[in-house]
Amino acid sequence: MSLWSLVSHMPPEHFSGLFGEFPRDLRSLLADWLENQPWEFITGTDSFCISAAGALLSTMVEKVRGLAGGNEQQRQVLQHVSNLENTYRRDPLRLVAVVKGILEGERAALLKRDRHLPLSFHRRQEELKFGLDLQRLQHRVGEIQVLQERWKQKGDGTRACRQTSLQESQMKTDGKLQGNDLPALILEAMKELEGAKLQVLKRLHIWKRQQQLAGNGAVFEENLAPLQKRCENLVDIYFQLQQQVVAVGGELGSDLLSRLLERLNTVLSALVESSFLVEKQPPQVLKTQTKFQASVRFLLGPRLLQPSAKPFVVKADMVTEKQARELALGGYGNPLSENTGEIVHNTVALEINSTSATSCATFKNMLLKKIKRCERKGSESVTEEKCAALFSTDVTLGPGNLAFHLQALSLPIVVIVHGNQDNNAKATVLWDNAFSELERVPFVVAERVPWEKMCETLNLRFMAEVQTNKGLLPEHYFFLAQKIFNNSSASPEDFHNRSVSWAQFNKEILPGRGFTFWQWFDGVLDLTKRCLKSYWSDRLIVGFISKQYVSKLLGPESDGTFLLRFSDSEIGGITIAHVIRGKDGSSQVENIQPFSAKDLHIRSLGDRIRDLGQLRNLYPNQPKDQVFGSHYNKEQMGKDGRGYVSTAIKMTVESERDQKLAPQESPQAVPPPAPTNIYSLPGQPPEQPMDHLHLPDMRSSAFPAQMVLPQFHAPEEASMSMGIPSASPFHSPPTLLPAPVSTPATALPLGPNVAFSCQPLSPDLLPYGYLPEDLILDDLSPDPMDEEMPEITPFSPARHISPFRPLLPAPPQLLATSLGNNVDLPSEDEITQLLYEAQMEEGLQPPSYSDPMANPSW
Repeated sequence: MSLWSLVSHMPPEHFSGLFGEFPRDLRSLLADWLENQPWEFITGTDSFCISAAGALLSTMVEKVRGLAGGNEQQRQVLQHVSNLENTYRRDPLRLVAVVKGILEGERAALLKRDRHLPLSFHRRQEELKFGLDLQRLQHRVGEIQVLQERWKQKGDGTRACRQTSLQESQMKTDGKLQGNDLPALILEAMKELEGAKLQVLKRLHIWKRQQQLAGNGAVFEENLAPLQKRCENLVDIYFQLQQQVVAVGGELGSDLLSRLLERLNTVLSALVESSFLVEKQPPQVLKTQTKFQASVRFLLGPRLLQPSAKPFVVKADMVTEKQARELALGGYGNPLSENTGEIVHNTVALEINSTSATSCATFKNMLLKKIKRCERKGSESVTEEKCAALFSTDVTLGPGNLAFHLQALSLPIVVIVHGNQDNNAKATVLWDNAFSELERVPFVVAERVPWEKMCETLNLRFMAEVQTNKGLLPEHYFFLAQKIFNNSSASPEDFHNRSVSWAQFNKEILPGRGFTFWQWFDGVLDLTKRCLKSYWSDRLIVGFISKQYVSKLLGPESDGTFLLRFSDSEIGGITIAHVIRGKDGSSQVENIQPFSAKDLHIRSLGDRIRDLGQLRNLYPNQPKDQVFGSHYNKEQMGKDGRGYVSTAIKMTVESERDQKLAPQESPQAVPPPAPTNIYSLPGQPPEQPMDHLHLPDMRSSAFPAQMVLPQFHAPEEASMSMGIPSASPFHSPPTLLPAPVSTPATALPLGPNVAFSCQPLSPDLLPYGYLPEDLILDDLSPDPMDEEMPEITPFSPARHISPFRPLLPAPPQLLATSLGNNVDLPSEDEITQLLYEAQMEEGLQPPSYSDPMANPSW
């Protein structure tokens, strides 16, 4: 985007007095061309600046002539050409000053309006400056060449004059050089060469920083061809200047000659070492025993690499943060003393591609076999430990066969050994990528950053991960600030000058939750990326909003108004909040139990919204079918191609079901079949049909309205109930739940002497106040969760006691809790004797209480 395309639509009063000598219509004709010339960097009055200004005037005249169209326009163009030649031909530097003033005035007006300039403007200015500096260097080398030829034509009698001129040149300032002073011109050229080198190195650092930000989702121009061209042009000038210095070395004196050669070698070494870089980074979260790829590129390889009988080999090694810091402080010139990890397939040849004029080494099948952890600081976890891949090679360059040891360090890498470490490792990488400095000591990063920068980082990550152009809004940042700072009473302005720490980001558990801020946010990212991209891009999801604010927002709205928000209490969940109005006109905001990615893969969010008749308008007042219609899936009706009647999954919530089922329509409770032959004598029992069992559907992520708890019943001699384990989905501590006599239970035979009893569970056990959602399955299709459940094999008649050894010899107080206080229980010795006799009858050895699994004292 050009500057003129932005300022041409601004009111003319913003540019009063700006277009006088240089008319506005001529500025419009030369819009883009004018901005792509180095007017602002022609600052002197020496021969180079005068020559550059004259070249720009000539090019402008030819450009204007080429823009002539019809007769009327041609007359205007010819008038412009005549004015340019008459006004500026004798003083082209005046044209430079006029155009420079116009461009500065336009940028000032744009800054006043927008408070910033597009990044492309700054990048273009940097390129223009470097291009002009190269031209200045080439002009300087040309002057040195001319003076060198003149000196060669002089005789030996002028040698004393040369020495005097040398001494005088060392005392002159840069702005007062004489045109016939060769040593002074060489010194000036040397200074300009070093300045151009610094520009190249800075541009390479910027490229590396942009590459790092791209790891968080930033736009990245990864084409290295322009940078390679810069390095090659500068190296060409280096060799020309080196030849000229060596040619007049006898006239410069040994001391000055050695200093100049040393400075020249420093320039070459810096360019060569900096041009060896990692073009394709390895994964920044790297799992052991997993293949990965990377590539390095040597920008000066096609120009400087000398033919060799053996190809130059690049090696990859893992280094710790401490090793990386030592290498950086040593200038990456020392070989690695110790490997941190073992990498398989870690050597590749450095090849030159003549077609693309590139020199690269591509690692395609590397594998980190193992990693050697280093000592961590304080409470630092393994997912906060940063290391890097070090790529190194030894090459011979240039006409002089100069030997170089080249090293390139990758971006920080967090090595993990298990997938459950991935989330925290990503947090470490995200923080490092976002907040590290341009030229830092590896891998130092700030512990606390401004909240505004954190917002930019989260937005960048969100848009890149979800692959959407709809980012986070100010109200989203406000909710996120309330969450991470645990302050729901502050205003948005209160967070503007706040800073957030690494601990708040991913070390401290959020109040009342079991996860950190990043773990929760990353769950939202994953859910949106996998299931909600189109909904978010259509702005159908409010998402980042608290439950309390939703109640305030929806309270005054009509019945059936709803919105979608990310669950505040669960990782990776989205819920529907909707308004229910009673007959008395009072309103209530209900939140349906959150849907996970697995739920939305079973039935999409749009179809679930269509299923719920009580949802009518998306907040504030958009009919749901109008905004969600494009997200509904077409339902198949009738029979499919194989003649089967099609089935469908529908969603309902308990409140809707209760409204639809009148009392007289309530289904009659069917008494469960009595358990058959549960406590039979040892022997093979007859097979029992399983189709009469009414199994609760445990596959839905939300509990149905009537859920059941499993209870295992031991044989008749020592019958007791088994509590719910802490690892169960109900997350309650182990307790003994006796089956009430008044509540019917379903006994499911699992073996000759074991029954699986099911008791109804009250819906008020559901957490967080969500309404349970229920999936009505018209057919019972297999579920992926079923594949992960271990299969329960029938118990052998001869082993009907030993699988439950820890349960049967229970203390009397536990049996009293299970069977009631009015039951006359046998003593512990009597129970042990019963077990002994039962096992002796089966031909089994009695339990040895030296075995902890057989000890009844549990």
